[in-house]
Parts: sequence; C-alpha cells; structure tokens
Amino acid sequence: MNVNYTELIKKVKGTTVPKPLSGTLSGHAAGEPFDKHVYNEIKKQFPKNTFRQYEYLNELYTQNSEVIGYEAREKLFKSPSVHFLLARGKEVTNKWSSENQFDEKQNDTADVLVVLDNFYKIIDIKTRNLSKSAQPPNIISAFKLAQVCAKMIDNKEFDNFSINYFEIDWELEKNKLICRDAHFASLFKCNPNNLYINWAAAMQLQFHVNDLDQDFEGNREVWAKTYLKHFVTQAKKRANDMITKFVKPFEKYINL
Repeated sequence: MNVNYTELIKKVKGTTVPKPLSGTLSGHAAGEPFDKHVYNEIKKQFPKNTFRQYEYLNELYTQNSEVIGYEAREKLFKSPSVHFLLARGKEVTNKWSSENQFDEKQNDTADVLVVLDNFYKIIDIKTRNLSKSAQPPNIISAFKLAQVCAKMIDNKEFDNFSINYFEIDWELEKNKLICRDAHFASLFKCNPNNLYINWAAAMQLQFHVNDLDQDFEGNREVWAKTYLKHFVTQAKKRANDMITKFVKPFEKYINL
C-alpha cells in the first residue's frame, strides 16, 4: 500500500490555514499549519500507521516499556539505517520514560512517518511563499545523508525505507494562507550528482521539491554509492578550496 500523493495534492490545493499569529510569514511559523494539514490528510489514508516522528518513538518505547536504555532500545529497530534517521540521542533516550516522553523537534527527519509492514515512509513537508523569490530551502544534511548511505551499504538495507518530500506552494489571501499548488518528489529517484550541497549553510542539501528531477533509474544500492561518490568529490573540492584560500596565504608567517 502506497501513499496516494496524486490524491493528496488534489486534497490540499485550494485549502487554507490561518495566518500565523506571530505575524511572520517565513520559515517554520508559516509552514507548521500546512505541515499539520498534510499530516491529517495522510492519516485519513492510513489512520493506524501514520505518526509524527516523536509519536512513533513514544509508541514504540511505550509498547516495549520493559526495554530500558539506549542500546536496548536501539535493538527495537530492525534497521540500523532507520534507527539512525529516527532515533533521538543517547542521553535523552536513556532518560525516556512513560512520564518523560519525547516532544516534537523542529529538526526531526520526518514530519510525517507512515509505517507499513516494517517499511518506513519518511515524509518531509516543505512550504514555499510564492510572493517571494527565495533560495531553495535546507532539505537535509549532506553529511547525515552520506552516513545513511554508508549504513545502507554496510547492512545491505535497500528496501526498508524511503525519503520523500511534499511541497506546499502558498500565497497570503486576506488573513489566510491559501495553497495554490503542491508537489511531491522521492529523494531516491533523483540523480544524486545533481544535488547541490551548500557548505556554508551547515552542509545542507538545498532544492525546491518542484525542481527535483526524478530521472534516476538505478536501484537503491547504486543510488547510495553514486551519492557517496558525489559527496566525497564535493568534499575534497571544498577542502582544497579552503586550504588554498585560508591556509596557504598564511603558512609563511607561522614560523617567523
């Protein structure tokens, strides 16, 4: 069973959410109402299998309340790659209890998580203000994605999760934000060599969902290896540029 993104796009186009009370129309404040709206629509398709990331962790640990501590809870995940993407840090996981459950974090990998038959559909919701021309948003850490790809290869995990992006294009209309259009793309269907890494912005991959190509025809293993080659090539270039610009001009002064 798959999330019907075509139907989801139809459901959200033309819908409105209240203008944020803070008055700001950028970043998380503008995106959060649409984020929750998309979550609710997906939950209608899969009412028992759709979660916020923190909700899934709380439910998983609650259902296995006898399992205590980070290392033991790590084994509740059948996939090291999925654990790496979804689990919280060691200290907070050790402190988790039924009385001290997780809250939502803005930097959670999944805004929406659909878990079906041990397959994890990770969905990140992005929003775009059509009235402004802005650079593409931060998507995911390029380094984090490289680590995930390495885990996928090490553990031969190529068919137990997907990373997907759903974009809401909106405009302000009176005191409401109206969805003019929506777009969906799968990370593993794009050409990894086309992914832009903004090293100055915390090594983030940046793109508009609508602009992400979906032309990659290889399998997940090939995708992971292709991305790692792209990442290493770009990292080496970045390192060489840093040495040329920030090291070589000053080396001669060190031993004066």
